[in-house]
Amino acid sequence: MDIFHSIILGIIEGITEFLPISSTGHLIVASEWLGLAQTESNKAFEVIIQLAAILAVVANYRDKFTFRHTTLWLKVGIAFFPIGLVGLLFHHQIKALFSVEIVATMFIVGGIIFLWVEQFIKQRKPVITRVEDISFTQAGIVGIAQVFALIPGTSRAGSSIIGALLVGISRKASAEFSFLLALPVMIAASGLDLLKHYQDFAGANVLPLIVGFITAFVSAYFVMKLFISFLNRFTFTAFGVYRIAFGLLLFYMLYVGIVQYH
Repeated sequence: MDIFHSIILGIIEGITEFLPISSTGHLIVASEWLGLAQTESNKAFEVIIQLAAILAVVANYRDKFTFRHTTLWLKVGIAFFPIGLVGLLFHHQIKALFSVEIVATMFIVGGIIFLWVEQFIKQRKPVITRVEDISFTQAGIVGIAQVFALIPGTSRAGSSIIGALLVGISRKASAEFSFLLALPVMIAASGLDLLKHYQDFAGANVLPLIVGFITAFVSAYFVMKLFISFLNRFTFTAFGVYRIAFGLLLFYMLYVGIVQYH
């Protein structure tokens, strides 16, 4: 992997990690386009850019890291518990689920669900507009919805946002809670991957890792801000349409042999 590759993948990770469009599928297409094999060192690189995305959450929401927001973080912990438990117990089975075909299918399914949810909530006024006002029960339901993100291509952000919308949380507050919920989820996932691939960093070229980290952090930082601004004026319909189109693109790439069923 060279500097150009690290910049492209860093930007893709930063853009897609917090939008409800699944970073997995986009990284698959980008890696195939760049001719990058799924080597252990490249997997280690993905850990680095995920850590950068975590740091972007901390930078954007540093005001939430105070004792005044202890209750909010308790709710985040409750929402994290279901995916943490299921992920820990069924880690190997979940890994075995991965295939480009499943990723493509879940892109399309998720897109259809987003379009349906937007119609469902169209005439309903949200009961919660501030992330701090989310109840413990709502947090638990969002956490259960997030478990579906363990299916490759579903999108962690997408599943948690859908769960939040269905329990009456506004689009903006749903997205913000999804951002905060990314912290424990990504720390746990990246921590496991770091332990698994730590030896691969020894022989890795440090410069692409640094460039990828910075690129992922900067792009994630600004995408989160732009996403919230977007939701102040628009709905998730565009993301639903995009997911369906991208899923169909993945199926086409499978059909013509551009990507493989790995």
